[in-house]
Amino acid sequence: MIMDKLAKRGVCLIGCGFMGKALVEAWLAKGMPAGSIYVRDPRPSGWLQSQAGVNINEPFPASPAAIVIATRPQIVEKVLAPLGSFGGGETVILSIAASKPISVLEKQFPDGTPIIRAMPNLPATVGSAVSTFVANEALTASQKVEALKLIAAFGSVVELPDEDLLPVVTALSGAGPAYVFAMAEAFAAAGARLGLPEDLAHELAVRTVAGAGRMLAQPDADATGFRVAVTSKGGTTEAGMLEFMADENGIQDLARRTVEAAAERCKELSGLKPAEQPRTLRLVRD
Repeated sequence: MIMDKLAKRGVCLIGCGFMGKALVEAWLAKGMPAGSIYVRDPRPSGWLQSQAGVNINEPFPASPAAIVIATRPQIVEKVLAPLGSFGGGETVILSIAASKPISVLEKQFPDGTPIIRAMPNLPATVGSAVSTFVANEALTASQKVEALKLIAAFGSVVELPDEDLLPVVTALSGAGPAYVFAMAEAFAAAGARLGLPEDLAHELAVRTVAGAGRMLAQPDADATGFRVAVTSKGGTTEAGMLEFMADENGIQDLARRTVEAAAERCKELSGLKPAEQPRTLRLVRD
């Protein structure tokens, strides 16, 4: 089985929120025995407690294959502090906590501790994540193969050439689902303003986004080609696209500003630049 080597030594998870739950579900679906999974969470959910055989808040094995950190970034150092004895080379530390660079993680462990920093996104909860990762030099090739099975269980995995790219990745694919959800909300609101019943406008917007996403998920999909194919000269789509793709305040400009703002905030939270006064996100509903 794909998880045999990992299952033999055990896999530990700290934090079982949205992402942690998605991981446990994916590991079980891929054949990892429940008894090989150790979860540490101060408030285990009813769902987690219903997973027969999973070790909840029990002592970790002496030398687990991996310890996965899936907590809020604000408490990562506190969570890692008592884990130093697992460092040194045998156990891989795999963090999916946002904004915490490898250098911060390394400070909590002895030299030679293999560390992976990964950034999955919310579609992990439906088995369709795209996860990016970087690793330190202590990670061996065989450890990488096995450890990456843990995040590949709920989607695709891409290795980055440089950790400096992770703030941009976080801003693009990490935060990206929120932008897509907001776009669906915006189109539904526009349809309702023009007279559609709200529930119908919502259904049309959501199904349109979902259908377009399935097209883009096909092998060799070409977003530009799809857009051009559906935009007939002088037609209704072209009329809308002239607004949507306008040079100023169109989607290209909005996307650039959105990703730049998110990337800058990620850098601030990572301690890569002085923090500025955070802005308040205000959701305006009609």
